[in-house]
Amino acid sequence: MRNYFLALSGVRSALFWRTFFLLTILVTASMAAWFISFKLVERKPRAQQISGQIVSMVTITRAALTHSAEDKRRELLLDLARNEGIRIYLVEENDKIVAQEDTVFFDELKKLIQEKLGAKTQFARAVNGEEGFWLSFVIDEDQYWLRLEQDRLQNETSLQILGWASITLILTLVGAVFISRHINAPLSNLSQAARQLAHGLRPPPLPENGPREIRETNVSFNQMVDDLARSESDRTVILAGISHDLRTPLTRLQLELEMAPVDATTREAMQSDLSQMDGIIQQFLDYAKPLHESTFNSVHLSSLVEKIVQDVQRDSNVIILAKIDPGISITGIEIEIQRLFNNLIQNALRYARDATTNQVKLELECRFSEQPNKPLACIRLRDFGPGVPKEEITRLLRPFTRGDIARSQANGSGLGLAIVDRIVKRHGGKIRLQNHPAGGLDIQILISAHRTSK
Repeated sequence: MRNYFLALSGVRSALFWRTFFLLTILVTASMAAWFISFKLVERKPRAQQISGQIVSMVTITRAALTHSAEDKRRELLLDLARNEGIRIYLVEENDKIVAQEDTVFFDELKKLIQEKLGAKTQFARAVNGEEGFWLSFVIDEDQYWLRLEQDRLQNETSLQILGWASITLILTLVGAVFISRHINAPLSNLSQAARQLAHGLRPPPLPENGPREIRETNVSFNQMVDDLARSESDRTVILAGISHDLRTPLTRLQLELEMAPVDATTREAMQSDLSQMDGIIQQFLDYAKPLHESTFNSVHLSSLVEKIVQDVQRDSNVIILAKIDPGISITGIEIEIQRLFNNLIQNALRYARDATTNQVKLELECRFSEQPNKPLACIRLRDFGPGVPKEEITRLLRPFTRGDIARSQANGSGLGLAIVDRIVKRHGGKIRLQNHPAGGLDIQILISAHRTSK
């Protein structure tokens, strides 16, 4: 379930960008289709408008030149060039002509102008090196060039539409961001709540409003959180109650054993059984005990591990090779971290003991890793025992689970590693179990840490 919650939290970012890009593609495609359609529909009316203007200029210019006195024509031509941007030149046989670019719009414009001015009307983009929109017309058997500024043919309307379309697209993209966030906000809240639940925290209830699908999802999630909390509470009460109730008869048996007239060997064996039962009950209590973040403090991990190593080394049957970086601290509960190491070591002492020498060899490493934006304390404990079958490794962290083959001969409640896993998760860490290539079980734990002086 925890992996499901973490996967759900990872969907939030991907879904936001997917929604954003889909909206962007849809809006861009719609605007492109609209712009192309507009250009296709607008091309012929614009060609008719411009051709009508050009034909009118040619007609008026021709009439003005035809009916004006010869001594006034030069002044008229200068006035047309100065005020209207229209220049008239006589067509010469040696004119160097550069033809207009063959475009769909020009073909439409050329056709309309030639229908009015005649099929012999010529067009040019430049004449004798001077650029513009050139076309020829006839006055009394003489051919003239009429030159207009090229910008008269530019589609200012299209440029304006393109500019407004660009602004609209930018505003639409900004709106798409807000729309995507609004659409994904309920999923974002659900993702955040799922992430908190995956880390062992109880998230605040999700709002039970909005569209029916979101409302039903939030109602179901809130109900699930309540059920999980109730189940956790019931389990804690049951485990604590059973463990507490068993302590009374165990104490009575211990007292009766001390007073019973039995030989030393029998008494020692019975005391060992009672001690083992008491240890199992203590594991029940440790597993049922809740952890509260309000009690978290700075724990000097390096010093704590050094002390644990010193205590373990007092046992002559234990060989422990330790490598501890100085100045490592974490945020947590010191007694829980100590219980974590005790359970790991007790697990190794119980299952990794050499049958011939009755000794246990361990490797303990505690080092500081400077990860980007997240420094970590890397804890590693390896034993030199028989290891665990590969298919059973994933089951070892579950409550009441023990190895069925290599470790089945030992007694225990199956809560040792489950308690370790519980403590690691409550401290925001990660734990991984694997068989070492050279033999034995290799346990690695990562917890957020920082450097401090001892």
